[in-house]
Amino acid sequence: MSARIRLKKFGTKKRPYFRIVVMDKRAPRDGKTIEELGYYHPIETEDKQIVFDADKAKVWLEKGATVTDTVRRIFNKKNLTVK
Repeated sequence: MSARIRLKKFGTKKRPYFRIVVMDKRAPRDGKTIEELGYYHPIETEDKQIVFDADKAKVWLEKGATVTDTVRRIFNKKNLTVK
């Protein structure tokens, strides 16, 4: 099983919010998650947009989980450098 850190979409039309989750690479976008790391609210104010547990994310990265491009940008905004 290969794990991937990616976004899981919630919310309503024109009011989306996302959870940052660890999922199997082959699972559908809104499928079953392995672990939730945090959330991303693109509509909120700048200081409330991104919240996640950096320690859990580092553990998953050490285990070999890959990161999607969008989540990589989110992590880099909060100074969690991902290759």
